[in-house]
Amino acid sequence: MLSNTYFAQNQCIGGIVQLRHLRYFVAVADAGSVSAAAVRVHVTQPALSRQLRQLERDLGVVLFDRSAGRLTLSRTGRALLPAARELLGSATALEDRALFHARGGLERLTIAAPTVTLTDVVSPFVATMAADDPVIDVRPGDGQTTAAMLADGADLAIGTQTPRAPLAHRVLATLPVWAYVRADDEWARRDRVSLSALLDRPLVSVPTTFSAREALDTAVAAQGASYSALVEAANGTIAQALAATGRGVAVVSDDPRFDLTPIAVDVADDVLAFRLVAAWDARVAAADSLADLAERLNAWIAERYQPPATHVRG
Repeated sequence: MLSNTYFAQNQCIGGIVQLRHLRYFVAVADAGSVSAAAVRVHVTQPALSRQLRQLERDLGVVLFDRSAGRLTLSRTGRALLPAARELLGSATALEDRALFHARGGLERLTIAAPTVTLTDVVSPFVATMAADDPVIDVRPGDGQTTAAMLADGADLAIGTQTPRAPLAHRVLATLPVWAYVRADDEWARRDRVSLSALLDRPLVSVPTTFSAREALDTAVAAQGASYSALVEAANGTIAQALAATGRGVAVVSDDPRFDLTPIAVDVADDVLAFRLVAAWDARVAAADSLADLAERLNAWIAERYQPPATHVRG
């Protein structure tokens, strides 16, 4: 069985040894004398000598040979010097990273959004970011509010809901919900179609947790209408694939696929669309960095999609 003295001595290594004592040890080793090291670390020579002896007592070893009025590294001192340098380097790195985060810097962040937004908006935007930008992780947030996404651990949440304080937000864009038809469809040469005309056709759309479906359902309810026929697909890509086979008109917000033609849907004085919002916690140290990222995302969306100047009610 190990003695209490053994544990006391080993606890000293983690619990008593101070970083400044290690800095003095390294400074003396590098300077070659106590007097030269004392100048470098800005302490008096007697004080530095006392700190070195305290370090030796804490570690339970002799770091220096003191003979003929000179101080030289002992064999143990030479053996421990690399570990002392490594520990000081790690401590400095920790301090630098802590300062970086305290100033609101981000090394890695998680963006949560509906799957279609991650595919058509977030992923292409991430591809434009620089190597010194934060590393981006993503998390699907279908059916969740922006507040719920943040509560689940996201740093930046993208959805259709404007959160309440203390959460902050930035409106990113108003994105249209398209009616997609095949190139041989009678509507293929049209730019717009009314919602009432659309409801006379078989439709293919996404589940109700998707922003595009939510906008469609809201518009249909506001008009007091109903669907003549609607097939629910797992996502926008499958909805367009089914439309390409002639199953109906795909009503989704995804980018076009399978050579389908997008048509705007008129709803009263608007086009069918939804507002995309980025949200973050204004209380975190990185709030300014998150706001800057949301601003960059807004500018990128405007350049990529150039959405029509419409408004969304409510």
